[in-house]
Amino acid sequence: MTAAEAAAAPARPAAGRALWRRLLRHRLFVTGAVLFGLMLVLAVFADLLEVAAPERMHYRFRFKGPSWQFPLGTDNFGRDLWSRLVHGARLSLAIGFAVVVVTGIAGTAIGLLAGYFRRLDEPLMRVMDALMAFPAILLAIAIAAALGPSAVNAVIALAVVYTPRTARIVRSTVLVVREMEYVQAALAFGARHRWIILRHVLPNSLAPLIVQLTFIFAYAVLAESILSFLGVGPPPPTPTWGNMIAEGKDYLREAPLLALFPGIAVMLTALGLNILGDGLRDVLDPRLRVQHD
Repeated sequence: MTAAEAAAAPARPAAGRALWRRLLRHRLFVTGAVLFGLMLVLAVFADLLEVAAPERMHYRFRFKGPSWQFPLGTDNFGRDLWSRLVHGARLSLAIGFAVVVVTGIAGTAIGLLAGYFRRLDEPLMRVMDALMAFPAILLAIAIAAALGPSAVNAVIALAVVYTPRTARIVRSTVLVVREMEYVQAALAFGARHRWIILRHVLPNSLAPLIVQLTFIFAYAVLAESILSFLGVGPPPPTPTWGNMIAEGKDYLREAPLLALFPGIAVMLTALGLNILGDGLRDVLDPRLRVQHD
């Protein structure tokens, strides 16, 4: 085994177990994981948890309060709020997860190229700066409105908005990692740039990337709710938390629960992901880890 290969050897299982122990001892991480886990359970098991089909209308039960038949009541069309809430969790979290995947791949690729190859840094980062010059939600609304209301277009709009933030995080980490001694040693041994990026630079840039993606997940869920509320997200009658709030806003006096329950779901999801991200940052960042230890 060469020196470069030895430097890229995987971490021992003991290190992974120690990391999990630190995470499980961290209150912020556990609290955030529980909150987000509850929302994830609703999304994954929506078909089992539903009381009725989310689009089924019961006109004689319009604006019915919570009961055994309808746990959270019904909306203006007599649709079961609980069933729409859990199916809305599935679509809202699916959009957020898709944004995280697209943003993670695109932002990581751009950040790696900009941070590792100096000649690409200036043009790539100027494009990212141009995108970041616009207020994030306004740019997302403009893109989604231009593309048309749909879940796929919402993902595209939000990915365009949040990719520059991911790219800058990765680039800043790569700028530090590429000057490390083990990277310089690999270059001295004649290792190819692609091998160095994949085996040395990328693995050592993952910690801040993972933390950033948890925050982007929260931002994406909130932003999707805004897009749906404004009518440029997934169109009704498909249930998402955003269009549930939009439909309930006209009945705030006579039936405030129509907007209250999906609003609480958005709040708990965003809160859980932000707390989860704070916990990950505290554990994965060596400087913060020393302070907490």
